[in-house]
Amino acid sequence: MITDPYRLVESHVCPMSTCQAPAGSPCRTTSGKVALKYHTARFQLVPGLRSELHVATPAVRHPGSVWTALPVQKLAASAVPMEVRLAYARISTRTQEIQSQVDALEAAGVHRLFQEQISTRVRERPEMKAALAAAREYRSLGAKVTLVVHEMKRLGRGALELLKVAEELRDAEIELEFLTGPLAGKHDLSGHGAALFAFFAAMAESERDYIRDKTLEGQETARKNGKAIGGVKVSDDDDMLATALRLRDQEHLSLREIASRLVIRTGKKRVPPGGSAVLARLVP
Repeated sequence: MITDPYRLVESHVCPMSTCQAPAGSPCRTTSGKVALKYHTARFQLVPGLRSELHVATPAVRHPGSVWTALPVQKLAASAVPMEVRLAYARISTRTQEIQSQVDALEAAGVHRLFQEQISTRVRERPEMKAALAAAREYRSLGAKVTLVVHEMKRLGRGALELLKVAEELRDAEIELEFLTGPLAGKHDLSGHGAALFAFFAAMAESERDYIRDKTLEGQETARKNGKAIGGVKVSDDDDMLATALRLRDQEHLSLREIASRLVIRTGKKRVPPGGSAVLARLVP
């Protein structure tokens, strides 16, 4: 399993005029020592590492010791895993949380994870681009590569956008895997697989929209028949406290906002303003 990208960096000659370390050797300092990290101009030659701030020289190269050129060695096939699993996680706004995606992806056994906060409406997604570049790099080493995403909407919205991504993955011979959602599972995009994937994605999206529309239609019918829709069922202080904790931890509401939610003025579930005294239990 590749856990350090130093072999990819050392496959290039360092372009720094004060270094020019040959392929197979670490970068060197002006004082003739093994550099603590590779020069930026060198690791930038590796597409999958262009977004990194620095790439450390591994201990096997003895950083800080006297530099000597090492013999060029081709990457052994055994150095590349049978399958490299790269993960991509995305949220659209700062109010969303990304940790649940990260936890699920790490549990799925990914080797590297790329994440960003950016809307699908933005055409250029830097971390997505970096993930695809890294995938192509591993493919060039002969590894089978799978891009793992938590669910379909993290990758894109709409059949046309997903088709574009699928075709890009197909051309790079990269498989796609979703952990949840209507298209959960691994997708082989070779041949006509990209078009079929986009078709099923469009069908899944249409089905989701249909279910949502029918739900809203049912709610509106219930309202016309005089039935209450929604509302929080609060029967005692424990229920109220659980509701308050959810509003604080998941929806990040202030105590004032939470208090307004807990006051139910009419009906069988009526809770007077004084009932929001459970908020005192939220204060550390």
